Amino acid sequence: MRVYVPLTLPGLAEAYRTGQLAKGPFPAYAVTPALREWYVSEDLEELEYAALSRAALASLRLLAADPEAPRRRVVVAVDVPDKAVSAEPGLDPDTLGEVRVDGDVALSKAAAVHVDAEDAEADVSAAAEALPAADAGDDDAQFVVDGAEDHELLWYATQEIPNIVGSGGAGSGGAG
Repeated sequence: MRVYVPLTLPGLAEAYRTGQLAKGPFPAYAVTPALREWYVSEDLEELEYAALSRAALASLRLLAADPEAPRRRVVVAVDVPDKAVSAEPGLDPDTLGEVRVDGDVALSKAAAVHVDAEDAEADVSAAAEALPAADAGDDDAQFVVDGAEDHELLWYATQEIPNIVGSGGAGSGGAG
């Protein structure tokens, strides 16, 4: 099963340094039955994009909790055995697509890395600051949070991780 693991640039750097993407259990996002029902699509590519988007929002939450991290969302796509993944059923909008990966996952198992471009930093920073107010129901703050979603995450091959973490995110990846 393909899962999308939300990180920050410092989190990706740590994973690169240790070779360990995450120690289980850890949260990730995937195409779950609840996500399928909510998104109302049978197109696997669209559903995976929805799961990636959910992970990008979770990365934004990590940024909101770490004001020192560079303001760029990071999501690592990784394939794990189906039996290593569990999900709570339900249609809670806050947890759609969220799964728990029970085992440890080596960074070498990653299929790709998705990272914001530098030009997204101002909007991502504003979104991270607005997140608490948006969570409390402030429509203006939600508009700011949604502004981060206007930026597509760039796709990077796993071989580019040293460039991503070595230069604060500059790599040769393309839109993804």
